[in-house]
Amino acid sequence: MITTNMTTTSITIDGPLRDRYTEIITPEALQFLTELHDRFAGPRHDILAARMKVRYNLGNGRNLRFLPETESIRSDPEWRVAGAGPGLEDRRVEITGPTDPKMAINALNSGANVWLADLEDATSPTWGNIVGGQLTLFDAVRGQLEFTGEDGRKYSVGETTPTIVVRPRGWHLVEKHLSHTDRAGRRMPTSGSLVDFGLHFFHNAKALIDAGRGPYFYLPKLESHVEARLWNDVFSFAEEYLDIPHGTIRATVLIETIPAAFEMEEILYELRDHCAGLNAGRWDYIFSIIKNFRGRGRSFVMPDRNQITMTVPFMRAYTELLVKTCHRRGAHAIGGMSAFIPNRRDPEVTAVALEKVGADKRREAADGFDGTWVAHPDLIATARAEFDAVLGEQTNQLGRLREDVVVTADQLLDIRSANGLVTDEGVAGNVSIALRYIESWLRGIGAVAIDNLMEDAATAEISRSQVWQWIHQDVVTAEGNQVTAQWVDGIVDEVLGGLPRSAADRFEDAAEVFREVALGEDYPTFLTVGAYSRFLVEQSERLAA
Repeated sequence: MITTNMTTTSITIDGPLRDRYTEIITPEALQFLTELHDRFAGPRHDILAARMKVRYNLGNGRNLRFLPETESIRSDPEWRVAGAGPGLEDRRVEITGPTDPKMAINALNSGANVWLADLEDATSPTWGNIVGGQLTLFDAVRGQLEFTGEDGRKYSVGETTPTIVVRPRGWHLVEKHLSHTDRAGRRMPTSGSLVDFGLHFFHNAKALIDAGRGPYFYLPKLESHVEARLWNDVFSFAEEYLDIPHGTIRATVLIETIPAAFEMEEILYELRDHCAGLNAGRWDYIFSIIKNFRGRGRSFVMPDRNQITMTVPFMRAYTELLVKTCHRRGAHAIGGMSAFIPNRRDPEVTAVALEKVGADKRREAADGFDGTWVAHPDLIATARAEFDAVLGEQTNQLGRLREDVVVTADQLLDIRSANGLVTDEGVAGNVSIALRYIESWLRGIGAVAIDNLMEDAATAEISRSQVWQWIHQDVVTAEGNQVTAQWVDGIVDEVLGGLPRSAADRFEDAAEVFREVALGEDYPTFLTVGAYSRFLVEQSERLAA
């Protein structure tokens, strides 16, 4: 067991140290993590408590609004964000994905402008994935990333690579393989956000700057400008700690919660010295609406997941407001990820995927977005073509101020505007997707192709949350079946009975997790929180023993 001490504070390693782990978990890096936790662990707990208060108020009938106390920030036409850092000037196509070596090499060789190295929704947070992801980033930044597959095939990175932007875990997640002991002697799990940010920044910031780029981050799951202020404080401290000029870090904030949609301008303002833009994180945004308004009656009940498209009015209001807000303040507006993916063994599936993705990116480019996400290298050409057609030789559309856009609070909350149906097929599809995704996540795989769609933690959250809401709002499907816990439990058994099984699969555990988070009386705010503690941490401890 290794510890680093600052007076009575320390970070303790509780996970096993495997090959090369000590290249990342060094005494100096642990000292930096200790400093981060000494300063920011307390404020992190404060913002999590504030989130609970907001959810309580929403559940009791209070609606979100644009904050009157920050109206002066919104009405001031003068301030601007820092904008793009070196290597972020052109973001027309960004590829997202986990940080295992093979997937990272594929992303780095993809031809995209940016690689979103995802330590959050596309990563199952096993100890091996978290430290292994940091090793991947360490090697990628230094041009030494290689991988040899089980078949002996060797993978390496080409000369021209995308700019790396790392997405750390959200404020709500912990890293239980590292513990922080504070000055009062209390020992608690570390913050996943501070661990992911801290290790990457400490080891790679100066090397990235020397390479003509910089330490760049995507910030997930923010719910308020106060949370953005906390990140800004973390950035400022980290820059001072490593003697890096203030404002070197650039952050892009995912607007993927409904509370954040009402504070976009304030979020930009709080991060203005470090901010490059905002991203429309569509899947988590849908999940956030369900989570926050799940008990508020039929007006907040969404139809089948596949009917909640980006063209329904409440989603249009959200994305158009995001573009207008960004461009008014000199920030890039980055579009979201269509879930459709190609299948190299099935030309028909690929044709459908390319058509759907092309239409999605055509809409985003026409709306004024400066770039977009894809989840597969084979989609890059399609996405790039749509943005090239609008951007031409320009690197962005910051000049399109979208002054024609006027979005009200009622429009953002007009969930009825989706005008869809809940069907038997939609219920069964949600059960099947959630079970298969959770099973993969328990085996350490965080991004999974299911039925020709790319599923991650956000889409699984939609699936289980819809089931919970439909049960508790007494929804009757278009075919006349009332959605009850008993009925859905039978669907769980049917799905399990129809899946190929093996001795090594985790479907029984997945079913246990699903029943708890979708069929239980209580609603866990994130399915991954309890599953992480019960399965991923315990699994690591068993392996260590």
